[in-house]
Amino acid sequence: MQDPAQIDALTGQQYLVLRPTTAVASLYREVQDASLARLGAGVPHPHTEHVTLRGFVEPERREKLGALLAEWAAQQHPITVSAEAIDSFPAPWQILVVRLARTPSLVAAYASLTTALERTDLRRLEERTLDDWTFHLSVVYDSSLAAAEWAAFERAACCAVALPPTEVIDEVELVWYQDGVEHAEVLPLGTRA
Repeated sequence: MQDPAQIDALTGQQYLVLRPTTAVASLYREVQDASLARLGAGVPHPHTEHVTLRGFVEPERREKLGALLAEWAAQQHPITVSAEAIDSFPAPWQILVVRLARTPSLVAAYASLTTALERTDLRRLEERTLDDWTFHLSVVYDSSLAAAEWAAFERAACCAVALPPTEVIDEVELVWYQDGVEHAEVLPLGTRA
């Protein structure tokens, strides 16, 4: 991410993310390119595809957070992600997403991360239970778009994915924002699985 305003808004926050790089990433870029062509390049959107597993607010304890997440990652198996639909989160959010299937490895990783975090006092952002979480990649977000315009965009964009692209991811990334810069640490999965 390079937008100073977005980085400033995220300062002090950390995120654990998966980064698809092959089949799911290709679908994501195709959907994002089409969305930006329709809505305009100025519409807020992520600049890299990612699946957020958790958000944190631990600027003073980032090293402790990183150690816990590295230990968790070492005990995980690679994670299969499969895109099942182009979907959206309605107003007030108005976010177009690539919705992921609840693959056994993705569900297991989220559940085991929940268990690992329950034993800590780490501050988490907008945490949801496994049953309430929709695994997704945000494509574009535009809460300023008029409701009728967003509804028309949703109707045109949302659909099932006929041949769901699938890929296996063997690392997670801890991303944090500090001093006006995005930082990242790659944590391999399964070094002790």
